[in-house]
Amino acid sequence: MAVPTSFLHELVGSMSQGAAGNPTVAMIEAAFRHHGLHWRYVNMEVEPAKLGDAVKGAKAMGFRGFNCSLPHKVTVIPHLDGLGESAAVMGAVNCVVRRGDQFIGENTDGKGFLRSLQSVIDPREKNVVLFGAGGASRALAVELGLAGVNQITIVNRSPERGGELVKILTGKLKLDARLEIWQGDYAIPAGTDVVINGTSIGLYDGEARLPLVVDSLQPGMVVADVIFSPPMTRLLRDAQSHGCKILDGLGMIVNQGVIGVQYWTGIEPDSAVMRRAVEEALGLSA
Repeated sequence: MAVPTSFLHELVGSMSQGAAGNPTVAMIEAAFRHHGLHWRYVNMEVEPAKLGDAVKGAKAMGFRGFNCSLPHKVTVIPHLDGLGESAAVMGAVNCVVRRGDQFIGENTDGKGFLRSLQSVIDPREKNVVLFGAGGASRALAVELGLAGVNQITIVNRSPERGGELVKILTGKLKLDARLEIWQGDYAIPAGTDVVINGTSIGLYDGEARLPLVVDSLQPGMVVADVIFSPPMTRLLRDAQSHGCKILDGLGMIVNQGVIGVQYWTGIEPDSAVMRRAVEEALGLSA
C-alpha cells in the first residue's frame, strides 16, 4: 500500500551500523509529542556498502533529515550536497538537514556542547584545556575555535592524533592551539578558564579517574565532561569539591537533540522535556 506523501515529509531518521535503541530516539520523539508534531524519528541499521543507497532513498522519500553515527560520519559526506561550516572544518557529519532539494551535512556534537557551555560562561577570549583528540574532542575544539576562544591546549596520549587536531585548529581556524602529550597525571596550567574531558573515561563507571592533578583545579574554573552516564562523574565531583563550576554530559546530549529538531522542524523545542526523556531512557529519573 502506498504511504501518503504527507507522512513521508514528516520523517527523520538515524543511520548507524548495528543500530540499537538509544536515548536520542526517546528524546526526539518526546519533543515531537510535546509540540504536537506528527513526526517520527526512525532508528535504522545501514551497512557501509549501502550508505549511498540509503541517502538517496531518504531524499526520495522526503525525509527532512537524519542523524549519522559511526562509522558513517565521514563516509556520508560524498553522498551529500554540501556541508555546514563546522562540519566542513572537522570533516565529519552527524546531522543531515534537507534545505530545499538538497541534503546538507551539519555537526551538532560540538554545537550541543557549546550551547551547554554558554549557559555558564562565554568562551570568547578564554583559555581551554581539552583532554582527548578523538571524534568528540575534535567537534568540541572546532566549535570552541569558531566561538572565539583565546587559546586551547589539547592533552592527548597519541602525538599523531593530537597533532592532527592541532593542525586543523591552527591551519583552518588560525587558532592559538598547542599539544601536550599526556603522560601520568596532567597539571592544569594557571590561567585556564575551562577544562573539558572529551575522552570516554568515566562512561558507565562513576569511579573511573581522569589522570590529572586534582589540586590543580582552581575555584572559578569551569569543568565539563562529555560523559552522560553517569552524569556526575568522578572528575565533576572532584571539580565541585575544589570550587569549580561543573557541566555534565547530559546537557551536551540534550542540546544536540534540540539543535537537530530546530534544523528539521524550524521550532525551538522544550529542552526540559527532552532532558527528562533522556534521564528516563538512561534510568536516571527518580
